[in-house]
Amino acid sequence: MAGLVTRGLRTGYHCLRAGLFRSAGGDPERVHEAMIDLLAKAPGGARAKVSDPVTVAGIRFPNRVGLAAGLDKDGVAAQTWARFGFGFAELGTVTALAQPGNPKPRVFRAVTSQGIVNRMGFNNRGAAALAETLRAKGVRRGNHAVGIPLGISIGKSKVTPLEEATADYLTSLRLLAPLADYVAVNVSSPNTPGLRSLQAAHELGALLGALTDEAAALDRRRPVPIFVKLAPDLEGADLAETLAVVNASAVSGVIATNTTLARHGLSPADRHLAGEAGGLSGRPLTARALSFVEHLAASTSLPVMGVGGIMTPADGSRMFDAGASMLQIYTGFIYEGPALVRGIHEYRRAS
Repeated sequence: MAGLVTRGLRTGYHCLRAGLFRSAGGDPERVHEAMIDLLAKAPGGARAKVSDPVTVAGIRFPNRVGLAAGLDKDGVAAQTWARFGFGFAELGTVTALAQPGNPKPRVFRAVTSQGIVNRMGFNNRGAAALAETLRAKGVRRGNHAVGIPLGISIGKSKVTPLEEATADYLTSLRLLAPLADYVAVNVSSPNTPGLRSLQAAHELGALLGALTDEAAALDRRRPVPIFVKLAPDLEGADLAETLAVVNASAVSGVIATNTTLARHGLSPADRHLAGEAGGLSGRPLTARALSFVEHLAASTSLPVMGVGGIMTPADGSRMFDAGASMLQIYTGFIYEGPALVRGIHEYRRAS
């Protein structure tokens, strides 16, 4: 049962959300940009007192609920996420080369379904710019200068041919490894042409081998942990082969899942979004992500970060029960605000 502070946060945020969803002409991306710009100007502060410490991949996290990649691509608001109660934040996805992403409009709210369709396409200022931003904030790997650990998600630059993808990822890793508490390898976004083909067993094995070898070369005493992020649309023999490669690699964990290309779960009022290209997140992904995490947790001894469709504290609890060591939220944070972070911990303690 939600505490008084959590209920107040939820009520206040729902009032704020109503105004935000109507602002900027109803354009979700413009609202997002305005909020990130505002948070970028905010000073860092004490970490919210949401304590549930855990050590995963050698990293001490103050609690198990983190911010998923995509909300703060360029790390400009890195100093603020601890104040919302997050136990860690994953920045990015960034690419070796700065890029504008796909043409606008590219973000669509499915409000009655509590979902979002996006085809952003890794719009970001590039890995070097992120490194500069984090250094200016005093961030170094392991120093928790912003109050919490920071993961960094890296992806392939759109203009880089698939056969040169490994070199592209390595460029980002070299720039960011000294700053990241862990690095997430995003091979599962549906919004960069051909990217998901890197999840295939042969391609993924070569990529993960190169990245984990490079991480070891950069710091032989304590290589930065590498996580790999998989798509919920992987299934059957393809998923089994991919998991065999992941289990045979030197990665430190798996992030499951990314957005889905499926359109199940959209309400009749949101069916007009079914034809929009891009990945779907939020409530329509809840059951699919939960099932995927449960399968992964039963198929690997690696820690699993559960992400996708976590819209309520009960959803978070079910993810933990499915075998997730930690959680990440994005769409749930858009719809429910910081009360969701507190609520997940309260629900877990009460159950």
